Parts: sequence; C-alpha cells; structure tokens
Amino acid sequence: MSDGLNMKEIKRPERATADTVAKMAGVSRVAVSRAFNPHASLKKEKRDLILKISKDVGYTPDMAARALVTRRSHLVGVIVPDVCSPWESQEIDALTTALQTEGFATLLFKTRTDQSMDERLLTYMKGFNLDSIIAFAENIGPETLANALDRAVPIYVTYPQNGVSPIASGSTAVFDRLDVNQQTGIGQAVALMQAYGCTKFAYLGGAKTSLANIERERALRQILKDRGLPDPVIIAGDFTYETALTSTLDLFKMGEGVDGIFSANDVGAFGVIDALRFKLGLRIPEDVKVVGFDDIAQAGWLSYNLTTVKIDLDDRVRALVRLILRRLKNPTAPAMVETLETRLIVRGTVGS
Repeated sequence: MSDGLNMKEIKRPERATADTVAKMAGVSRVAVSRAFNPHASLKKEKRDLILKISKDVGYTPDMAARALVTRRSHLVGVIVPDVCSPWESQEIDALTTALQTEGFATLLFKTRTDQSMDERLLTYMKGFNLDSIIAFAENIGPETLANALDRAVPIYVTYPQNGVSPIASGSTAVFDRLDVNQQTGIGQAVALMQAYGCTKFAYLGGAKTSLANIERERALRQILKDRGLPDPVIIAGDFTYETALTSTLDLFKMGEGVDGIFSANDVGAFGVIDALRFKLGLRIPEDVKVVGFDDIAQAGWLSYNLTTVKIDLDDRVRALVRLILRRLKNPTAPAMVETLETRLIVRGTVGS
C-alpha cells in the first residue's frame, strides 16, 4: 500500500462474548443468556444492566449456537398467497409485531399465484429449523408441510362448515388450528339488511379456491333460507376492487339488480359502492344496501363508511401466538384448536 501500512499489523477487535458481559455486569453467564430471553425470570434492573453493557460492547447472542443447545431457532414461518392486499398486509404487520415481542423472528414464504408452493421453498423450510409455521394458504396441505418440516407443527386458519374444518376432515398429519366462525357475523348482517327492507340479495364472491370464500357463500345461503329469503344472486369476484366494480355493473346493466349486496371482503365492497354511486347513479343505502367482510382499516374511512363483518385482528393474532407458545411447551400434544367469533360492525351502508 502507498502509505506503507502492513495489513497483517491491523488487528480486528475481539468479539465480545457472554463471559465478557457477565464479568462487567458482575453476574453469571446464565444470567446474560436469560436477559435475552423475554420469558426468562430475571429482575428488571439486572436485565437492563446486562442489555446496556451488551450494547456498549457490541455483544449479541449467537442464535445458531443457542439453537444447537436448546433446539429452538426462535423463527416462525408464515406462508401467504399475497402480501400487498390490505387485509394480508395488516395481518402480517400485526403478527410480526406480536411475534417480535415474544422473541421470535419471522420468515415470510409466498406461494405461487395458484397458491402452490415452490419445492425449493419447502426444502428451505426444513433447513431453517422453524419453531412453528402458520399457513394462510389452504392449498398447501398438512401432509406437505409435515414432510417439509423437522419438529415444527403447522398452524392453519380454517373456516369450519357446520363446526367441521375442511382441512381437518381430510388430514392424518398433526397440525394446530385457528377456527374462525363466520356464520355469527353473517347472520347479524342478513338480519340487519332484512330489517331495513332487503328482499333480494347478491353475493359478491372471492377467489374460487378460497375456503373462506366457499364457507361465506354456504353460510349466506343457509341463513337466507332459514329466514325465508331466496338464494342470493352470485356475482363473480376474486377479492379485488376492479373485478367487483365490473361485475356489479354487469349485474345491474344486464340483469334486474338487487337491493342488498354481501361482499366476500371489504375491498370488493369498495368496488361495489363505487360502481353503484359513480357509474349507476344509485344511492347507498337507500337504493342498495352493502355489507363487506374483514373490517380492514379503510372500511371506516368516511368515503366508504362500510358496514362489515369483523374478524378482530388483535384477537386473531393473540390466538395464533398462543397456539405457538402452547405447542412449544408441549411438542407431542394432540392437535390444538383456538376458536374466533365474528361480529357485525354497523356503519352507514345499510341503514341511515
């Protein structure tokens, strides 16, 4: 080098170790390890001191080495079909935040457009030694995941039909479930719409392969039948705004129209509302009443003010985290199940 400096003379600073921190803090090496585990019992003052010294000297635990000893990677995999739609993005954000609070890092795996999984990703999963994996894509069955995982037990969000989960009925692999009861909220929606005079309903569907969509349509049909109302007119949809807008225009321009539309999700309901208001000149709720599903943040915006069936996101995330923690405490337990109810959030698109 031009300045005559010999690279061999440059010594890299030694990496701080747990022993370094323990000596400086006047605690045991075990206490240092416990300070980085949010669930470990340790006095706050001692934990704060250890963490401060660790930051000052640049010490971080070697997670790979710890995983070899504890057989815990502190990694949770999440399989999703989509990451940019409002519901999925809000759920991933809330779930990642909750998992980080519990000391977990999140690995995101995205399916193909047909919700199948790249074989390479399945191979990667086993190599990561995941503590748990949550599958928001129903097409990747429990047997497939069981073959791709080591000790982790997958978690599925399912939508039972008459109390029976479609995934559970056809699987022999052990997996845990969060069952979402959609019928309660849909029943409340139909009752309110009927009370305000709806007699002819339409259902704006979602993706045809979605079990959530299939169960929403089935539940709506049954509830309408029980209340003495005719079957709903089915509007083709795929959970997107654009398709919902176009399909709503087709319904009213080519058919007789309806006085109540139940959408499989809120984004679809937004397309319905904009088609009715800005393309067809119809009033909401006076001419047509509209209900969505999910209660995403945008549903409460004044421009939509959407009445919708709510899946409580905080409750859903807490239930998923509980399943993970319960499974880690009892790895060989039979299938674990949490149940989540739905409820109607009343805003301005049904009654004034």
